[in-house]
Amino acid sequence: MAEKADLHRRPQRVTIKEILRTAVDLEKKTMALYMRFARVFQPQEELRKFWFTMARHEANHLGALALVEGAIDGEPDLAENTKVWFDPSTVIRLRSLLSVYGREVGKGISVERAFEMALDLEGSELEDVVVELLQVVKEQMLRDQAVKLLIHDLSDLSYMVEKFTTNEALLTRADELVDRRVHTFSVPHPAKEHPPLS
Repeated sequence: MAEKADLHRRPQRVTIKEILRTAVDLEKKTMALYMRFARVFQPQEELRKFWFTMARHEANHLGALALVEGAIDGEPDLAENTKVWFDPSTVIRLRSLLSVYGREVGKGISVERAFEMALDLEGSELEDVVVELLQVVKEQMLRDQAVKLLIHDLSDLSYMVEKFTTNEALLTRADELVDRRVHTFSVPHPAKEHPPLS
């Protein structure tokens, strides 16, 4: 498949059309994994609700990406010429993690292990790509909502790690991820202050 061949290039700017399908596929897989977590921890109501909320927010990202797809459907120039920064290694790593984690969940996982998996997934650059794709629909409110949900998810994840585990290293990872995301989305990236390269 042509898309898979593209993923072996070094970090680059790619067209929205090239990355959109990949982003949708990974968001769906992440949502499905969180739904599996919700079923695994169903006897613990607070954990079940937390993982269901994480899955629901992934579904919100899918809806936002559907808006991006709708925005470019009638504008071929936009689809072909608007570019976003993308590191193919992010996709390769995420696909591998999701595949491995899916098999691991089937064998049974601890609460701590589920949090560790979530931090691995949420720490990837996929969310950065999704937020950048939302620029296409020219609705600042939509982008702001996506960022708000992302930061909220990570803050909740940090809280749950602290509440349900005694793993200080895991909690530190969660807190550092929250801080990194807040910084990423509150400080303008120099490369994004200029029009996309054609």
